[in-house]
Amino acid sequence: MNVQSVLAQSELTEQQTWTNAVACALACRNEVLSQAIVAEAATKLSPAQLSSAKAAFAIMQMNNIFYRFRHMVGKDDYANIPARLRMQTIRTHGGDPVDFELACLAVSTINGCEACVRSHEAVVREKGVTAEAVVASVRIASTLHAAASVIEAAKV
Repeated sequence: MNVQSVLAQSELTEQQTWTNAVACALACRNEVLSQAIVAEAATKLSPAQLSSAKAAFAIMQMNNIFYRFRHMVGKDDYANIPARLRMQTIRTHGGDPVDFELACLAVSTINGCEACVRSHEAVVREKGVTAEAVVASVRIASTLHAAASVIEAAKV
Protein backbone atom coordinates (compact mmCIF):
# COMPACT_ATOMS: atom_id res chain seq x y z
CA MET A 1 0.00 0.00 0.00
CA ASN A 2 2.83 2.42 0.81
CA VAL A 3 4.42 1.94 -2.61
CA GLN A 4 1.14 2.70 -4.40
CA SER A 5 0.60 5.69 -2.15
CA VAL A 6 4.02 7.29 -2.70
CA LEU A 7 3.75 6.80 -6.44
CA ALA A 8 0.58 8.93 -6.45
CA GLN A 9 1.58 11.95 -4.36
CA SER A 10 0.04 15.24 -5.42
CA GLU A 11 3.19 17.19 -4.50
CA LEU A 12 5.06 15.74 -7.49
CA THR A 13 4.30 15.64 -11.19
CA GLU A 14 4.00 12.21 -12.77
CA GLN A 15 7.38 12.75 -14.42
CA GLN A 16 9.02 13.68 -11.11
CA THR A 17 7.44 10.69 -9.41
CA TRP A 18 8.64 8.16 -11.96
CA THR A 19 12.06 9.76 -12.42
CA ASN A 20 12.56 9.47 -8.67
CA ALA A 21 11.13 5.96 -8.56
CA VAL A 22 13.53 4.67 -11.22
CA ALA A 23 16.61 6.27 -9.68
CA CYS A 24 15.64 5.09 -6.19
CA ALA A 25 14.70 1.55 -7.22
CA LEU A 26 18.07 1.15 -8.92
CA ALA A 27 19.82 2.57 -5.86
CA CYS A 28 18.08 -0.06 -3.70
CA ARG A 29 19.88 -2.73 -5.74
CA ASN A 30 17.01 -5.16 -5.83
CA GLU A 31 16.47 -6.75 -9.22
CA VAL A 32 12.78 -7.56 -8.74
CA LEU A 33 11.90 -4.05 -7.58
CA SER A 34 14.09 -2.38 -10.21
CA GLN A 35 12.60 -4.38 -13.07
CA ALA A 36 9.04 -3.66 -11.96
CA ILE A 37 9.61 0.07 -11.47
CA VAL A 38 11.59 0.55 -14.70
CA ALA A 39 8.98 -1.37 -16.71
CA GLU A 40 6.15 0.78 -15.37
CA ALA A 41 8.17 3.98 -15.73
CA ALA A 42 8.84 3.16 -19.39
CA THR A 43 5.11 3.59 -20.00
CA LYS A 44 5.06 6.98 -18.25
CA LEU A 45 8.37 8.66 -19.15
CA SER A 46 9.94 9.62 -22.44
CA PRO A 47 13.04 7.59 -23.34
CA ALA A 48 15.19 10.67 -22.61
CA GLN A 49 13.65 11.14 -19.15
CA LEU A 50 14.01 7.43 -18.33
CA SER A 51 17.65 7.63 -19.35
CA SER A 52 18.03 10.74 -17.18
CA ALA A 53 16.65 8.84 -14.17
CA LYS A 54 19.17 6.07 -14.73
CA ALA A 55 21.93 8.68 -15.06
CA ALA A 56 20.92 10.26 -11.73
CA PHE A 57 21.27 6.85 -10.10
CA ALA A 58 24.65 6.17 -11.71
CA ILE A 59 26.28 9.51 -10.96
CA MET A 60 25.10 9.46 -7.36
CA GLN A 61 26.46 5.96 -6.81
CA MET A 62 29.90 7.38 -7.58
CA ASN A 63 29.57 10.82 -5.98
CA ASN A 64 27.88 9.65 -2.79
CA ILE A 65 30.77 7.34 -1.94
CA PHE A 66 33.39 9.97 -2.68
CA TYR A 67 31.73 12.88 -0.89
CA ARG A 68 30.52 10.75 2.01
CA PHE A 69 34.16 9.76 2.59
CA ARG A 70 35.18 13.44 2.66
CA HIS A 71 32.39 14.26 5.08
CA MET A 72 33.12 11.30 7.36
CA VAL A 73 36.83 12.02 7.57
CA GLY A 74 36.29 15.75 7.98
CA LYS A 75 39.89 16.77 7.31
CA ASP A 76 40.75 19.84 5.26
CA ASP A 77 43.61 18.16 3.40
CA TYR A 78 41.11 15.73 1.77
CA ALA A 79 38.63 18.51 1.07
CA ASN A 80 41.26 20.41 -0.90
CA ILE A 81 42.17 17.50 -3.20
CA PRO A 82 40.21 17.67 -6.47
CA ALA A 83 37.64 14.89 -6.94
CA ARG A 84 38.80 14.21 -10.54
CA LEU A 85 35.59 12.30 -11.22
CA ARG A 86 33.94 12.54 -14.63
CA MET A 87 30.55 14.13 -14.08
CA GLN A 88 29.47 15.33 -17.53
CA THR A 89 26.21 13.44 -17.19
CA ILE A 90 25.03 16.12 -14.75
CA ARG A 91 24.91 18.49 -17.74
CA THR A 92 24.15 16.01 -20.52
CA HIS A 93 21.56 13.59 -19.08
CA GLY A 94 18.91 14.76 -21.55
CA GLY A 95 16.02 15.00 -19.10
CA ASP A 96 14.41 17.78 -17.13
CA PRO A 97 17.15 19.43 -15.01
CA VAL A 98 14.97 19.95 -11.93
CA ASP A 99 13.63 16.40 -12.00
CA PHE A 100 17.20 15.09 -12.40
CA GLU A 101 18.33 17.06 -9.32
CA LEU A 102 15.33 15.82 -7.33
CA ALA A 103 16.25 12.23 -8.23
CA CYS A 104 19.87 12.89 -7.23
CA LEU A 105 18.60 14.15 -3.87
CA ALA A 106 16.48 11.05 -3.33
CA VAL A 107 19.30 8.65 -4.24
CA SER A 108 21.71 10.56 -2.01
CA THR A 109 19.24 10.12 0.84
CA ILE A 110 19.21 6.36 0.29
CA ASN A 111 23.00 6.32 0.17
CA GLY A 112 23.33 8.45 3.30
CA CYS A 113 25.54 11.18 1.82
CA GLU A 114 24.90 14.30 3.88
CA ALA A 115 27.00 16.56 1.65
CA CYS A 116 25.12 15.49 -1.49
CA VAL A 117 21.73 15.68 0.22
CA ARG A 118 22.46 19.24 1.33
CA SER A 119 23.79 20.24 -2.08
CA HIS A 120 20.91 18.81 -4.14
CA GLU A 121 18.29 20.05 -1.68
CA ALA A 122 19.68 23.58 -2.04
CA VAL A 123 19.62 23.32 -5.85
CA VAL A 124 16.02 22.10 -6.09
CA ARG A 125 14.78 24.67 -3.59
CA GLU A 126 16.60 27.41 -5.50
CA LYS A 127 14.84 26.19 -8.65
CA GLY A 128 11.43 26.52 -7.02
CA VAL A 129 10.73 23.02 -5.71
CA THR A 130 8.64 23.22 -2.55
CA ALA A 131 9.56 21.65 0.76
CA GLU A 132 6.51 19.41 0.36
CA ALA A 133 7.80 18.12 -2.99
CA VAL A 134 11.24 17.48 -1.50
CA VAL A 135 9.66 15.42 1.29
CA ALA A 136 7.49 13.57 -1.26
CA SER A 137 10.65 12.64 -3.16
CA VAL A 138 12.26 11.36 0.03
CA ARG A 139 9.09 9.37 0.79
CA ILE A 140 9.62 7.54 -2.49
CA ALA A 141 13.22 6.83 -1.52
CA SER A 142 12.34 5.54 1.94
CA THR A 143 9.40 3.45 0.80
CA LEU A 144 11.21 1.81 -2.10
CA HIS A 145 14.20 1.13 0.15
CA ALA A 146 11.89 -0.58 2.63
CA ALA A 147 10.20 -2.58 -0.15
CA ALA A 148 13.57 -3.74 -1.46
CA SER A 149 14.59 -4.76 2.05
CA VAL A 150 11.40 -6.78 2.53
CA ILE A 151 11.93 -8.54 -0.81
CA GLU A 152 15.48 -9.44 0.19
CA ALA A 153 14.42 -10.57 3.67
CA ALA A 154 11.84 -12.92 2.16
CA LYS A 155 14.72 -14.83 0.53
CA VAL A 156 16.15 -15.77 3.94
